[in-house]
Amino acid sequence: MGKVTESFELYGRNYTLETGELAKQAGGAVVVRQGDTVVLVTATASQQPKDLDFFPLTVDFEERMYAAGKLPGGFIKREARPSEKAILTARMIDRPLRASFADGFRNEVQIIATVLSADQEHQPDVISIMGASAALLAAGIPFEGPLAGVRICRLDGEFVVNPTFEEAEESDLDLVVAGSRDAIFMLEAGAAEVSEEDMLEALVFAQEAIAAFCEVQERFLANVEITPMEVKLHEIDPALEERVFSAGADKMREALHNPDKHARMEAVAAVKQEILDSFDEEELAGNAKDVKALLKRLEKKTMRAMVLEEGERADGRALDEVRPISVTAGYLPTSHGSGLFTRGQTQVLSVLTLGMLSEWQRIDTIDVSEGKRYIHHYNFPPFSTGETGFMRGPKRRDIGHGALAERALLPVIPAEEDFPYTIRIVSEVLESNGSSSMASVCGSTLALMDAGVPVSAPVSGIAMGLIKEGDDVAVLTDIQGLEDFLGDMDFKVAGTPAGITAMQMDNKAKGLSVDILRKALLQAKEGRAFILDKMLAEIAEPRAELKDFAPRVITVKIPVDKIRDVIGPGGKVIRGIIDETGAQIDVNEDGTIYVASRDAGGEAAVARIKNIVKDVEPGEHYTGRVVSIQPFGAFIELIPGKDGLLHISRMAKGRIDKVEDVLSVGDEVEVVVLEIDDRGKVSLDAVHKAEGKPAGERREGGSGDRSEGRRDGGGGDHRKHRRRH
Repeated sequence: MGKVTESFELYGRNYTLETGELAKQAGGAVVVRQGDTVVLVTATASQQPKDLDFFPLTVDFEERMYAAGKLPGGFIKREARPSEKAILTARMIDRPLRASFADGFRNEVQIIATVLSADQEHQPDVISIMGASAALLAAGIPFEGPLAGVRICRLDGEFVVNPTFEEAEESDLDLVVAGSRDAIFMLEAGAAEVSEEDMLEALVFAQEAIAAFCEVQERFLANVEITPMEVKLHEIDPALEERVFSAGADKMREALHNPDKHARMEAVAAVKQEILDSFDEEELAGNAKDVKALLKRLEKKTMRAMVLEEGERADGRALDEVRPISVTAGYLPTSHGSGLFTRGQTQVLSVLTLGMLSEWQRIDTIDVSEGKRYIHHYNFPPFSTGETGFMRGPKRRDIGHGALAERALLPVIPAEEDFPYTIRIVSEVLESNGSSSMASVCGSTLALMDAGVPVSAPVSGIAMGLIKEGDDVAVLTDIQGLEDFLGDMDFKVAGTPAGITAMQMDNKAKGLSVDILRKALLQAKEGRAFILDKMLAEIAEPRAELKDFAPRVITVKIPVDKIRDVIGPGGKVIRGIIDETGAQIDVNEDGTIYVASRDAGGEAAVARIKNIVKDVEPGEHYTGRVVSIQPFGAFIELIPGKDGLLHISRMAKGRIDKVEDVLSVGDEVEVVVLEIDDRGKVSLDAVHKAEGKPAGERREGGSGDRSEGRRDGGGGDHRKHRRRH
């Protein structure tokens, strides 16, 4: 097959799909381009099915730093583990595709999206979804495509499809939607308190755009020679299915009626084992895996029938009922802020730490973003589900849930001008039975308010579920783990009373209509309000003061031309201030200085800085220190970085032969500023004149008197000051 190219324009943007030139040994390889951003997406399947009871799909998003003309950070200078952005993008590609493969397909499929060129203008993530869909179809893999993804932003009240990085920064909405021509499969959103009505309008617009991209794929693939994979999909004997279902339907229904997760799991396992024991060894000889698969199917079918036919959930709740909630703000005694949030059998402890702005996180990716000052991490240890497992750093799911919580809270975080701190929150999942990511949002809101961070509004979150069989639909509020695993949708919504700040949705129902999403959004709004009332009953607003253990940051603004005076030659002045006060100091290029300390050292450092940048005026009195002696006089340090000349003729009453007869280096002397010439040179006069002495009768020491209004200099034993990042 020769090279096939489809260039097209949609919604004012230019794109290209291409195959037949690169990676020709891959099952399917498509180069997708927007502007000068180019991504190679390959899809390859194993020839033989795997002996598994799930579909083995893996998706990798490879950022190559050369794509953006950058060198990798660190010592090795080679791309190592994927960045968080790469992991999140891989998840974004995976989620809409996973539900679109044929049932019973067990061949291993690997999708690799490699960014070859990043023009720092057009974003490579959403176009990779279209590339993956086209590559799967070009490979002949049994995939129910085409699918496509779009990013929707809003500028001046108008929706924009696949905006540039700059346009996305200016928007109050960052919505990524993926799906087919007719239905939505996945969505991700960050928003500045956007209303449910506006969000639904954006979803309708996104669905129309997705249909247009799917149509282009079909036109492109019509010119590609496709050889369908010969795949034999495994089918279970209907008689075997009937036997399992008839033997355990009633018992399974009874076992599922239990609000306690582990008790229910034990009861369900007992029913499954009883059915399994009813088969003799000969019957199980070639059917063991099918029987086990049917037992899972029995559990799923029974749970779904309970909801759709009886409106009854496993834990006895109504469809729109939230589990019992308890909240505690300030759970930990020495943290800068903490919040414990428990909903049913899901419990999250969020802990907040404040740091200097210089401690912001740098990001080493091909994106234009350099870093962030609000950081949210999510940990999901094995004990949270009563299991054992390896502790080897965050998994993709942990990174995804942390990013979702970060996105949900970012719109209410104060600007650094108003709250000059780096903020890190760690959400520790201590128990999990569904919706731990939304529990981390709630716990983190409590931690922010407990810390005294002046958030613009509190944020709560909830996870919605769905059971859909044909036209029968039930939307579930606050789903637990069972309803997530056996249901058709996991739809997480977070926001303030004013609107939505974040959303994430995955579904297994082969796509959802906007009408279903509308019902879920409105039901979620009620659930969020209920949860938020419980939170505000514990802490109604951010605390007025920071905790005792938190650093205090004071902001000082100085003229830009005074920065070098504060830093001093080789950093001498600022090191002296840090050593003497114990404060941390960050100096910005615009003259903004941040001073942090947990004690009075911060105030002392600020006073020193103000003295340095203060202009010396005629008539002002100073107690200065002699820093240099010349034949014609002594130079007196009035404030750090500013000296004046006390001429020999103004040192004493009467004539003196040498300056050393009156003053020595290090002496302190009270002076008054006489004048400042055009070149900034300062002339001084001694306030208390020494008596002139004959030559050879050297004065012993300096005045030794210290004025109460003394302005300290920047001497002392200096350590290396903190480097500003």
